[in-house]
Amino acid sequence: MSKELQDDYKTPISNEEMIRVAKQQYEQKKVSEYKFPTEVIELPSNGLLYPSDNPLSSGRVEMKYMTAKEEDILTTSSYIRDGSVLDRLFKSLIVGNGEGIPIRYNDLTTGDKNAIMIAARILGYGKDYEVEIFDPFSNNKQIDTIDLTQFENKPYDSSKQIEPNKNEFEFILPHSGRKITFMVMTELVDKRIKKQNDAIIKRNRKLKDSTSRELTTRLKNIILSVDDDYEQKVINHFVDNELFALDSKALRTFVNDVTPDIDLTYEFVSEETGERGDMLLPMGTSFFWPKTWI
Repeated sequence: MSKELQDDYKTPISNEEMIRVAKQQYEQKKVSEYKFPTEVIELPSNGLLYPSDNPLSSGRVEMKYMTAKEEDILTTSSYIRDGSVLDRLFKSLIVGNGEGIPIRYNDLTTGDKNAIMIAARILGYGKDYEVEIFDPFSNNKQIDTIDLTQFENKPYDSSKQIEPNKNEFEFILPHSGRKITFMVMTELVDKRIKKQNDAIIKRNRKLKDSTSRELTTRLKNIILSVDDDYEQKVINHFVDNELFALDSKALRTFVNDVTPDIDLTYEFVSEETGERGDMLLPMGTSFFWPKTWI
């Protein structure tokens, strides 16, 4: 079991983490054995960003309906404080890849995780989401009930990938002409970035330096090579000293364009003026915490 769990990670993990993963796999097995009602979710990436031997290459995730056990997770104050509450919820709800095989949660890309988040809310509390929204046409607030089933995956063009089943893309910077390869954000990389940012903030606090390093830290983690050089020290130096602001903006725009995701825009209608406009789904406190809890 230890070797099997270690194989799920590129670096060794602690005994505590192995125990947690083993418990998660056991829970997934129990769900399968006891025939909990489940739904299969189609991922925005269609599985094309994962290696062919990765369970997520199926392009699907099977999720069970939320139970009181998951509500316990949502109301655990320590999970809310440390920011892990939703990740713990999603891990509890995910059964596997739709073919009976457990997935590695840290492998998920951000867009695929977003689709799982919407599915989790629907499976937990239904499709209707009541939220207070600021009306930009009247400058007042109104209560809307949004049908969460209207949100669909964006069409994904895998031709932008360097090769199939590999999370790597190429971009030529428009100002400098430098060639960049990069990856779409995954849960594992996102956690690494947060850890690095926390360390930088702690270090800079001692130096009385309040400058944010979040943007450059993110770029250093998603850029895979500069002019075919994959060394991290080369990437770090490039981001810190050679990446023009115009090129940085163009790169970030391209990354957003090629990242598979769920489309979270919907048509907002002002109750006062009748005017319509596209709006991003607002994530209020009632999204996973219904009013009966607040």
